[in-house]
Amino acid sequence: MRVSGRSVRAELWDRIAASDPGLLRLTAGLRTVCAIALTLAVLAVLRTEVSHLVAGAIAAMVATFAIREKERLRQAVTLALGLPVALASVSLGALLRSHVVAGDIFFVALIFCAVYGRRFGDRGTALGLIGFQVYFLSLFVGATVSTLPGLCGTIALAFASSAVVRFALVPETPTGILDRLRRAFRARLAQLLSAQLALLEADPDDQEKALEEVRDRTAALNETAMMIQGWLEQGTSDEATARSVQRRIADAEITAERLGLLLLTARSTERADTLTLHLPGATLPAGGPLAEHDETTATLRRDFEALRLLLLQPVSEARGAGLAHVRNRLLDYREEDNLPAGPTAVQDVFRGLGETARAVVGLRMAIEGPQDESDDTPATTRSREELHAEDAAISGSEEAHEEEERTGLERPTTRAAVQVAVGSAFAIVGGEFISSQRWYWAVLTCWIVFINTASTGEILVKGYRRLLGTVFGVVAGIALAGLVGNHTWTAFALVLVFIFAMFYTAPLSFTLMSFFVTAMLGLLYTLLHTYSASVLVMRIEETALGAACGIVAAALVLPVHTDRRTDELLATVLARLADVTDAAVQQLSGGPAVDLLDKARDLDQALADLRASTQPLTHPITPLRARRDTARYIVAMLETCAYHARSLAATAELLPEHPSIAADPRLRGAGRRIVANIEAIAARVADERSAARIETGPSIASMLKPGTLSAPRYDRVTDRVLRHLQRLDDAVAGLARPLKVPRE
Repeated sequence: MRVSGRSVRAELWDRIAASDPGLLRLTAGLRTVCAIALTLAVLAVLRTEVSHLVAGAIAAMVATFAIREKERLRQAVTLALGLPVALASVSLGALLRSHVVAGDIFFVALIFCAVYGRRFGDRGTALGLIGFQVYFLSLFVGATVSTLPGLCGTIALAFASSAVVRFALVPETPTGILDRLRRAFRARLAQLLSAQLALLEADPDDQEKALEEVRDRTAALNETAMMIQGWLEQGTSDEATARSVQRRIADAEITAERLGLLLLTARSTERADTLTLHLPGATLPAGGPLAEHDETTATLRRDFEALRLLLLQPVSEARGAGLAHVRNRLLDYREEDNLPAGPTAVQDVFRGLGETARAVVGLRMAIEGPQDESDDTPATTRSREELHAEDAAISGSEEAHEEEERTGLERPTTRAAVQVAVGSAFAIVGGEFISSQRWYWAVLTCWIVFINTASTGEILVKGYRRLLGTVFGVVAGIALAGLVGNHTWTAFALVLVFIFAMFYTAPLSFTLMSFFVTAMLGLLYTLLHTYSASVLVMRIEETALGAACGIVAAALVLPVHTDRRTDELLATVLARLADVTDAAVQQLSGGPAVDLLDKARDLDQALADLRASTQPLTHPITPLRARRDTARYIVAMLETCAYHARSLAATAELLPEHPSIAADPRLRGAGRRIVANIEAIAARVADERSAARIETGPSIASMLKPGTLSAPRYDRVTDRVLRHLQRLDDAVAGLARPLKVPRE
């Protein structure tokens, strides 16, 4: 049975789900376009002037994308509070239009308050964004006291249209989002299996490219798992269901990554290093035992396809002897007697397929409920019993994570508010020299480059991307303005297309988003009859000025240098890594149960933050090649550590109910050295003058040979724990080298 037998429609839908997990980008674009279209339709019926059409379109866009809360009731409250904020903002914009100095001072104060409001969560962020953008709207359309009543009515209509679209036309619930995210996880897992199959079949000349694809798909799978984690609380009916889904997602992610590692080992002359899966440019040794067995490769190809079928087959079509045969054959590989003859490394790949199949069955049970148990083999029955035992073993313990609250100018929101206010003041002054009518574009750019950035390097990269997208957008805007001419509704239709593209591409490429924004603005200028090529060229100048003002403010006013930011995040990652490792080892040694999977996801989130903060260091245009390679190596090494810590946490979560896992007190001593070494590295990162050193010694496996201590014999599961501990120990030691932590 082959996955290619599935319908083209199902395959296409899985591709869409994988490319846009949860359909969040599609929904954001569609919802914004619908809100704007509804606003324009009503305003057209009322025969309002073009300037009000433009104002309504901008207000509807702002009212839609500013609301980011997950619960529908909170969304409704924030939207209701946003309307008076918007009306006050546009009113002040109109009243201060003739008072240049007072208007500029108020604009800077508004910008400070809007950024500072982020400390109050999603609602504070949304209200600040609405206040800023609507004030910008008043400048863009030239609001005056005489036009204020009409503009206020237009904005109220835009907010009402946004509410209708959000809650009636394009509704979205946490449960629905979580369901789509889980489908995206399965689709991305299937893509990872396909990439692993391509690596299995790759010629020596193509294996580097195939390995890079495996890396990308592995990272995409982890990204989706993190997104699911963020929606579990709101999207599930009870805590037990949430923890079951969390467990099965973690299982599938870990076993799939382990399968890739086993495949690398089978292709190599020696056991593959986990770092190979995470470090860009790492080479793949060739000439392993798998290359010498064409028949075995054919069997593996068949089984990879079968595993994809087991993963993707809809529940309505998942019954029958054919699928049961596929499921049983894969799960049988978990029994030693059912493994094909061949080298140990190749047999390990088949074991990995069996473990991944078990994780897939567990995932389907958690998502879709009870599965067809007809024609189960003894191995399949054992796997089901283990899954049920694991569900019983998952505890509901929780620990609160308290982080140190910074105060004053050390608080990130306060610092950012001061920086963007100073940068905006520079942008206003400089923008007035370029154009007394369009100076606000410089302020907008300064504002945008500070959004979701935390260091000077991040602001520099974002400003560069904003300018690049603007330049290309100006070229497109000039061409489109000439084509559209005076066709108002054709221009509005293209505006809607560009707005959808802007929201759909925003998480993927800031440059693309800037391109669509600038092209859209060229059309809006055409509608307002203020278009000229010189206006769009002036937009480039104002954008460059705004980016420069943002960079200067970030560099001179309460600066957070990229090195400092990455060091802070690195320290956080190391603290979370030590926390997960220590808690997992303690539990595997017989200690009390804690919420390990949540701790592991906290580690993943900290690592994602660090990865984002190192983008200025790893950007292709950076001239510091040695520092770029070091940053990539450190992040890859931390990803390797996180994989092994995540695997330890997933295994430890099963104690004490799992029938094949028993606590082993000897592990406590083995893990103590690893945690101490991680803490030593963290101390060195926090203070270069620290005298902390890492401790080296005999391998963990040799420390825990059976019979060396009076303790239970360890079986294959414990052996796997030892391998993870050993790999984690090696990875921590490898991490110490680029961070210049000495050894004892």
